[in-house]
Amino acid sequence: MSMDGPAMHKVIVYGSLKQGMPNHGYLSNAIFLGEDTLAQVTLYDLGFFPGAKLEESQGIVVEVYTVNQVTLQRLDRLEGFIPGQPELSFYRRTRLSTRFGEAWIYLYAHAVDDMPAIRRGAWPG
Repeated sequence: MSMDGPAMHKVIVYGSLKQGMPNHGYLSNAIFLGEDTLAQVTLYDLGFFPGAKLEESQGIVVEVYTVNQVTLQRLDRLEGFIPGQPELSFYRRTRLSTRFGEAWIYLYAHAVDDMPAIRRGAWPG
């Protein structure tokens, strides 16, 4: 099966799933495509993990991976994303353009009032 087949997905990670972070094991069978810098995303430091919002920034450094359907479903569970029920989801999964093509990103679905914003670079700061 080619990497562009229907069972493969690109995902953008920016927090606890990155290399060296506690949840990186979820990507143990993923293919690391490389880093990218996204100016359409701002991160908010929520404590033990960040949340991304679609807000202009000076460039957030992210990692992009190719994953299979099983891994994507595991990531959905980890991120509290419920397909077909975005209003009940902790994070919402949407597509953004990267230098590797379109990829899924998990956007934080709740208020970020009073949370420190990260508008440049990466989490952790």
